[in-house]
Amino acid sequence: MGLDYGSRTVGVAFTDALGITVQPAETIKRQEEHMLRSTLRRIEELMTGRDVTLIVLGRPVHMDGSEGERVEKCSIFKTKLERRLHIPVVWQDEQLTTVAADEILDESGVAAENRKKVIDQVAACLILEDYLNEHGEKHGQ
Repeated sequence: MGLDYGSRTVGVAFTDALGITVQPAETIKRQEEHMLRSTLRRIEELMTGRDVTLIVLGRPVHMDGSEGERVEKCSIFKTKLERRLHIPVVWQDEQLTTVAADEILDESGVAAENRKKVIDQVAACLILEDYLNEHGEKHGQ
């Protein structure tokens, strides 16, 4: 499972059991950044019926590799995921994934006003694909 954590949304993507294909699943929205309970519950619901053994979470570092406030907030989210779901959550660099997702949607002919609905899901796909490509082995979803 791949996640793109944002201040108001979390993009979700899954891979098949062999780790070959990645598909967007959903964009989870919330009113306030710190209100994570319903977000965690929805992630748990999306996992139902899937053999998820690992969560790949995008790590939002700056272009120079330094960490900022976003990494700190994402770390809190990571800890809450691990506590609630009892499966490993690993980091994956997410630099420029939203930019790449926007380019993919543009090239696919998705109108600019419709991209916001799916851009976080596409970013989650890119995060998960990058992880699978870098690790080159079967990891489950």
